[in-house]
Amino acid sequence: MTDRYAIIGNPIAQAKSPALQMAFAKQCGENLEYGAILGPIGGFVEAVRQFQREGGLGMNITMPFKLEAFALADDLTPRAQAAGAVNMFTLNTDGTILGDNTDGFGITRDITHNLGRSFAGQRVLVLGAGGAVRGALLPFLAEKPAEIFIANRTAAKAVELAEQFGDHAGTTRIGGGGFADIAGRFDIIINGSASSMTGEVPPLPAGVWDADSLAYDMAYKKEPTAFVLAAQAAGVQQTADGLGMVVEQGAECFYLWRGIRPDTAPVIAALRAA
Repeated sequence: MTDRYAIIGNPIAQAKSPALQMAFAKQCGENLEYGAILGPIGGFVEAVRQFQREGGLGMNITMPFKLEAFALADDLTPRAQAAGAVNMFTLNTDGTILGDNTDGFGITRDITHNLGRSFAGQRVLVLGAGGAVRGALLPFLAEKPAEIFIANRTAAKAVELAEQFGDHAGTTRIGGGGFADIAGRFDIIINGSASSMTGEVPPLPAGVWDADSLAYDMAYKKEPTAFVLAAQAAGVQQTADGLGMVVEQGAECFYLWRGIRPDTAPVIAALRAA
């Protein structure tokens, strides 16, 4: 029998997960099929249950269902609990569902493994205070940076988010505020705001980055995002978009489902070329 997996979302045509997971399966010699399900608005739970009844073993969840997935899961991993959202289900044979969130793992591994940058002892600036940032903070903190500062247009949201993760910070200083509260140079600047979707750049002060910084945009497009272009114009030598993050979070899902970690480098290169 061929094991079945799928991604569910609405819309779903843009999803890269089927191509990713089938590339991983081919590389690792795993017998599986991975499809895409257009989840009905208001019918997410039934669509998941139907796939589970049909023998599905796992699902990825994309917008707008990550919060519904969080509520549906019978059990949650610590990183899913911290993120407050779920992007991955393991569908157990006893009918229960384990919810996880691999988004933060994906960006952390892309930065440390593919880009060769360490968080340890570094000053990290994170732009935005939405779900993408929330999902990344626990994995970031696990890398033991010296400081994480969360900056958001609505300063109170950033402050609240920093306070929520204070118990997980260990020796890392974590704080939040508005863009006007950003002070000094940062080693790693990560854009998790929605600005790249609108072609805007967050209002960053002069001196926030230099040639040795890493500027990383969680978004990705065919052409460089406005954030990446702004960093390059400021002399930043190492910039990246979120394509590697997407591939790495998918590889983590594959590993958790199949017990094999695929080589992501050729998959990232193929998607970049395409």
